[in-house]
Amino acid sequence: MSDLLHTVENGVSWITLNRPEAMNAVTWDQRERIIALLAEASADPEVRCVVVTATGRGFCAGADLRGAPSSAERVAGDVARMIRGGAQRFIAAVLDCEKPVIAAVNGTAAGIGAHLAFACDLVLAADSARFIEVFVRRGLVPDGGGAYLLPRLIGPQRAKELMFFGDAVPATEALGLGLVNRVVPAEELSKTAREWAERLAQGPTRALTLTKQLVNASLDVDRSVAFTAEATAQEINMTTRDAQEGVASFVERREARYEGR
Repeated sequence: MSDLLHTVENGVSWITLNRPEAMNAVTWDQRERIIALLAEASADPEVRCVVVTATGRGFCAGADLRGAPSSAERVAGDVARMIRGGAQRFIAAVLDCEKPVIAAVNGTAAGIGAHLAFACDLVLAADSARFIEVFVRRGLVPDGGGAYLLPRLIGPQRAKELMFFGDAVPATEALGLGLVNRVVPAEELSKTAREWAERLAQGPTRALTLTKQLVNASLDVDRSVAFTAEATAQEINMTTRDAQEGVASFVERREARYEGR
């Protein structure tokens, strides 16, 4: 059985971590495969949404550190290069994916596993899920963009609280903080994720892509740059068939039929 499952159904690319015995701690091979699948989703017009989920009780317990070089084998700069080429590249692949990405968090999301969820555009969580900034428990600094993502989601004070103490945050509390979009009973997680994903897959894909890029970039630029980017996105989007269909459907008072092009 593969440790990473992948299917494409109804325009949705389903990426499923499948190492339940290890609480889906992500290996180097899994990370590289997920990065590749996200790139493929961006380039494939038949894929219009991505769902990242997992089997078993855990969503992702962090990085599987087995096989990592020992401190005795490292030279100056090794760790920084490893983080840039590994955890940061992994999270960037989610943020940069040109299709909407949904995290369906079925269980514990810890460390890079939590950041994998937070990097997604929408986060659904089972009521049994929990999120843990586990790094401080190991005497480590958060990686995988955690110090970038969390303050933007919940503000710097809350982010520091989670990162300084490393306490587990239950799904309902994560909802209140704004870390997840919705909490559902565990048995309804897959069904809800499918409903959301297929609804997105029937939408105006390029408009969603441009909207994602605008929102993500807006947190790092001033108003002038954001407004310029918005105007450029509008210009690009109005050349798409979906934008023309959307306008036509409004004029003709009918439901739009989007093709993702």
